[in-house]
Amino acid sequence: MNALTSMMLLPLLGSLLIAVIPNDQVLRIKQAALGTTLLIAISGVMAWFKFDAGNTSLQFVQISQWIPSFGINYAVGVDGLALVLILMSVLLAPIVVLAGWNESEGGRWSVKVFYILILVLETMMIGVFAATDIFLFYVFFEAMLIPVYFLIGGFGSGERAAAAVKFLLYSLFGGLLMLASIIGLYVIAGKHGGHTFDVGQLSELHKFMSPTTQNLLFLGFFIAFAIKAPVWPLHTWLPDAAAAATPGTSVLLLGVLDKVGTFGMIRFCLALFPDASKTFTPIILVLAVISIVYGAFLAIGARDIKRLIAYTSISHFGFITMGIFAMTSQGHSGATLYMFNHGFSTAALFLVAGWMISRRGSSTISDFGGLQRVTPVMAWSFFIAGMSSLALPGLSSFVSEFLVLVGTYTRYPVAAVIATFGIVLAALYILIPVQKALHGPTTPGNENLTDLNLREKIAIAPVIAVIVALGFYPAPLLNVINPASAHVIASQGFTDPVPSESAGK
Repeated sequence: MNALTSMMLLPLLGSLLIAVIPNDQVLRIKQAALGTTLLIAISGVMAWFKFDAGNTSLQFVQISQWIPSFGINYAVGVDGLALVLILMSVLLAPIVVLAGWNESEGGRWSVKVFYILILVLETMMIGVFAATDIFLFYVFFEAMLIPVYFLIGGFGSGERAAAAVKFLLYSLFGGLLMLASIIGLYVIAGKHGGHTFDVGQLSELHKFMSPTTQNLLFLGFFIAFAIKAPVWPLHTWLPDAAAAATPGTSVLLLGVLDKVGTFGMIRFCLALFPDASKTFTPIILVLAVISIVYGAFLAIGARDIKRLIAYTSISHFGFITMGIFAMTSQGHSGATLYMFNHGFSTAALFLVAGWMISRRGSSTISDFGGLQRVTPVMAWSFFIAGMSSLALPGLSSFVSEFLVLVGTYTRYPVAAVIATFGIVLAALYILIPVQKALHGPTTPGNENLTDLNLREKIAIAPVIAVIVALGFYPAPLLNVINPASAHVIASQGFTDPVPSESAGK
């Protein structure tokens, strides 16, 4: 069986196994979920080693007829960009299950429902990165909303119902715009060779479109992806969703699902509409720079630790979007590496923040004073995660942020210079909360907090290991990402800027 199809079927089989386990056997349900996600992670690692990084064509390809009367196929395959994001998804899933061992209890529904939703969501996450039929992609894109909606609304806290509805409405609005563009592409394809939803064939249609048509169809896709990413000013659903969701759900939401937006910009916006991409690049770069600075200012003013992490992600996605539309191979490589690194740094922040909140009974940053004295392992874990979010040299995010800025500067120096200001702001929005939460005198009520237990240490250890290892040696990922990024740039008619002779004098 195809490696990608196997990875998509395993979570569904695991959810069926959990469904037949009695509700009162909570431990067995959790063990089944953990075992399933570990098996999928192993499958993802095996696919990684089988992947030929030097081959820029799609690999692990499978095409089967689904609805032949409309030209719809079950078609999957990955290049280096998609493989990196699938690997990130399958590695984070067992970490989320192990780290949030008890967060499924006390929700509106049973523990069984929680883990079934997690596993179904994992199938959708793999499918959305692997789909090469645009209709299949849309099905996965929209189907992801269902488990996330119930995870937030059924197992979250605070204003969880309002946050879940807001997330759903924003996402549905973007999905409808994308659907309109997909239908437009389908109609145009019928006039030029036959109806199809194959991404490879659709990428040739721009030659037959007027500039106005291409621009309108591009906007349908881009707005949907900008909402998912999220990019300013379409970001307002994210802080509410992150604050209401459980830490594990927030990891999957910001660490994986939001990457669908930036991945879609590469896979569909650039590939299907290269001319429109050039037309809208200046506007998108402005939005990206605003996201970087605006998200940073919001984070500086945040008082709630989960909202703080959400605001930092708005700033980080600004960097990713800027790298994508810099139209350079360095920018693209940096953006893709940034997606992977952001997934793990955000996972570390949310997981440790969740443990802090569960122990203290509060999410207010000022309530965590002096944790370094009381819970040193938890405090150091949060510190390393924060420094990675800050893009400290020696940690994973530094390399990706550096590539994005260098790749952008070669073509859009003004945008890169302004975005660099976001690094200065990042020092404020990370170091100030770290100082308040970890250092100084112990806040009353924190004296008897317990440090991380063995399960929590096992859960956070691989995340910290990835953050540190990729900070010193990102080559394993870049060796896969670089050829794919260069191929994307070349296939769309872009070339990297060549430094002039006068620049070196």
